[in-house]
Amino acid sequence: MIDVHCHILSNIDDGASDFDESLEMAKIAAQDGIRQIIATPHVYDDKYAIGDIIKQVDHLNRLLKQHNIPVQIYPGAEVSISLDPAMIPKYTLNHTKYTLIEFPHNHLPSFAGKILAWLIAKDLKPIIAHPERNYSIIRSPELLLNLLNNNIYVQITAGSLTGDFGGDIQYCADYLLNSGKVDFIASDAHSKKFRTPVLAEAADIAATHLGKKASQRLVSTNPAAILAGEAIH
Repeated sequence: MIDVHCHILSNIDDGASDFDESLEMAKIAAQDGIRQIIATPHVYDDKYAIGDIIKQVDHLNRLLKQHNIPVQIYPGAEVSISLDPAMIPKYTLNHTKYTLIEFPHNHLPSFAGKILAWLIAKDLKPIIAHPERNYSIIRSPELLLNLLNNNIYVQITAGSLTGDFGGDIQYCADYLLNSGKVDFIASDAHSKKFRTPVLAEAADIAATHLGKKASQRLVSTNPAAILAGEAIH
């Protein structure tokens, strides 16, 4: 499996506290069957350039090799929709056209559609991170569905499907999954104890809704397309 949203880099946001924790998170991921992870630290401003993220990824990959942990890390970011739009194209997933976009948790901005359209006009492929955890979308999932088209993708959190965030978020995740609009399940892991990098249980739940083949698309096939910069079917 491939995790396309994970805060495994250390001392860069609210994810891993140090490289030791990064290694522990990678061990957890490997035990769960994850072999590739896109590191997606939060980007709200220009504090960290993509070059800083790449350096951290390279260093972590060297440590993983030294410790014989069978996980490969790739560079990326979780970009706030409030970031200057001109900066967003700098922070894509593994140097592709795919970019992971985060809305505020407490509301859906009125300009969300305009920003997504602007990104598409710039030949980017926006992925909306964990919309099932957005308060406005929990109340009215059609707000998200009305934003979507063939150039906009949806990633939900594994813990949302397993009930880790409560019943309302789990219901919204199930609703979006059954609507056929979900393209990825990712861990959005932040530590070795809280929201850990695991996907297997959520993939099994998705399989009960969609079937095993469709579930594997969300944790393997579609994420592999991101890494390769290929189209998602």
